[in-house]
Amino acid sequence: MSFTVAIVGRPNVGKSTLFNRLLEQRKAIVDDVSGVTRDRQYGVTDWNGKTFNVIDTGGFVAGSDDVFETEIRKQVVIAIDEADAILFMTDAATGITDLDESVGHLLRKSKKPVLLTVNKVDNSSRQLEATEFYSLGFEHTFFLSSMTGSGTGEVLDALTALMSEEDSDDTLREDALPKFAIIGQPNVGKSSLLNALIGQERTIVSDIAGTTRDTIHTHYNLFQKEFVLIDTAGIRKKNKEKDDLEFYSVIRAIKAMDEADVCLMVVDAEKGLTAQDINIYSLAARKGKGIVLLVNKWDLVEKETNTARDYEKDLKKRLAPFNDVPVVFISAKEKTRIFKGIEVALQVYDSKHKKIPTSQLNDVMLKAVEAYHAPVVRGHSIKIKYVTQLPTQTPSFAFFCNYPDDIKQPYKNYLENQLRTNFDFSGVPVRIFFRKK
Repeated sequence: MSFTVAIVGRPNVGKSTLFNRLLEQRKAIVDDVSGVTRDRQYGVTDWNGKTFNVIDTGGFVAGSDDVFETEIRKQVVIAIDEADAILFMTDAATGITDLDESVGHLLRKSKKPVLLTVNKVDNSSRQLEATEFYSLGFEHTFFLSSMTGSGTGEVLDALTALMSEEDSDDTLREDALPKFAIIGQPNVGKSSLLNALIGQERTIVSDIAGTTRDTIHTHYNLFQKEFVLIDTAGIRKKNKEKDDLEFYSVIRAIKAMDEADVCLMVVDAEKGLTAQDINIYSLAARKGKGIVLLVNKWDLVEKETNTARDYEKDLKKRLAPFNDVPVVFISAKEKTRIFKGIEVALQVYDSKHKKIPTSQLNDVMLKAVEAYHAPVVRGHSIKIKYVTQLPTQTPSFAFFCNYPDDIKQPYKNYLENQLRTNFDFSGVPVRIFFRKK
């Protein structure tokens, strides 16, 4: 199994700052509001040639009535279950609090190795104050400053010492799995879909639009299918963003798109496609991502014989020009056809990574060129001699011809349609280039 480290502790001790330092990127949303990191967050990091997963949990608050805080407590317990080692983070500036004691109590019961890290030790007087943390009774205690990074090396050394080479290799392999991002507007049911797929409350779901604030990675292994699901915070319309956090969430959703191979775009069946949906869609297409449209809340729509067929036709009309995408009608709440959605996404993933042998490509495409020649431009007749697939992330094809600049969009569309008809690129953006032979 791959090796996983969870960072736990009460709110505002600097867990996310450490998490970001380990991952060397702004992944968790860090803000001075206590308890801003609300969910477990995954990342992969490496140290001295060993690779492992890191989970950043939401701030831990015991015995509180706040809905988020009870949820967060559950998250920490889950993180303890999932992790192979735990970084218990405390803060030298405030000293030991009752909360630290209660977290410590939970952790001492766990059989997993716990490394107590005392954060914000950035001068000699703090160094002295920090010694009181030995009283929590953890064998491995480290003083560090996650802001400046001092002391993090020792912690990482201690962590990697717990790992075997196999653990590291497994983590790397997992990093190469297909990644699916669930994207769409707030409240279309993205988190409900994620929970329905995984069968456990993994994301905090409530009726407040935008409660999922971060992207969350879930490694998924069911029915002999293995992949990673990335749940994004809802992408919302620009004008509602009074809150900086929301702004980060939009950027994050776009970054999640970047990380993903296939985007599962969730649309609300009752509301239909909105302008914002079309923006998200075309952004994913421009980024060359595979796309599957999931029409959610289909159970609430009144149906006649051809409702689904007409709905799909209407969707595709609005998504033109790139509308060769699979559409699956689902209900996350009723769990209908959600696995069909995943199967289709895996097919799209395979199509996206398809490499077509050059000989086969030329057989098919040169016939298509023969059947319908490019229009003559300024007296030049355009001759396409040879086609090859380029070694890129998104399926891209180079057509070698005598006047590459004279080929117009309609003919390019014709060639793309031929590629789609013959090689099944449903849900995959295809790039076409013309080169001088």
